[in-house]
Amino acid sequence: MVAAIVLAALGGLIIGSFLNVVAYRLPRGESLAHPPSRCPNCETPVKPYDNIPVLSWLLLRGKCRHCKAPISPQYPIVEAITGALYAAVMWARWDDASGIALGIVLVTALIPITLIDFEHRIIPNKITGPAAIVAILIGAILDQDYIVEQLIAGAAAGGFFLLAAIAYPKGMGMGDVKLAGVLGLYLGRGVGLALLVGLIAGVVVGATIMARVGAREGRKTAVPFGPFLALGGAVAIFAGDAVANAYVDHF
Repeated sequence: MVAAIVLAALGGLIIGSFLNVVAYRLPRGESLAHPPSRCPNCETPVKPYDNIPVLSWLLLRGKCRHCKAPISPQYPIVEAITGALYAAVMWARWDDASGIALGIVLVTALIPITLIDFEHRIIPNKITGPAAIVAILIGAILDQDYIVEQLIAGAAAGGFFLLAAIAYPKGMGMGDVKLAGVLGLYLGRGVGLALLVGLIAGVVVGATIMARVGAREGRKTAVPFGPFLALGGAVAIFAGDAVANAYVDHF
């Protein structure tokens, strides 16, 4: 088990490096494969020994080897978070192959969604579409009994947010609707916790902004909701089933 968790963490570090590329290039319409990684300032290609997740950034002290321009700490942070989440999924779902696959793929989708929505205020269909397909394939291959729950949860979560988007289009976009549906496909009945955490986090941040700048200006401040849903999704990966089971047992 320990070896598997370590391998998952190392794999997450590597995938995290690629997710940085996805978050930067995808919304700009650039190829994810070509050209190879390069310095955004001097455009010098990054050598393999300078592209080791986290370690290279630390050894280079956060600067390009050639032009000495600063490299955003976002890169090692995303790599480290991805590695940590991969390891956590492996540990939490150790005896559940379907759970491991669903958790790791969901983490892989949520990280670039969060980064892109923060910067560009969009949630790309090129991520949510394939993610939805992969979720159904995982269910079909590894846990056929889960497919019905997947579809019901995806339709319920997406439908709930669709009603919210229709009622208040300025506060909820179709990207959020699609992301909610995707969360349902991955989390099943645990999606309820994801939506609850996302809504609470959004309310807290919105209230904080209004407390600082005033209610009138606060309402004008555009705050992407995708990152809050992503946070809820990450929490629900580990606690969604437990909370859903406790709710059912209590009521």
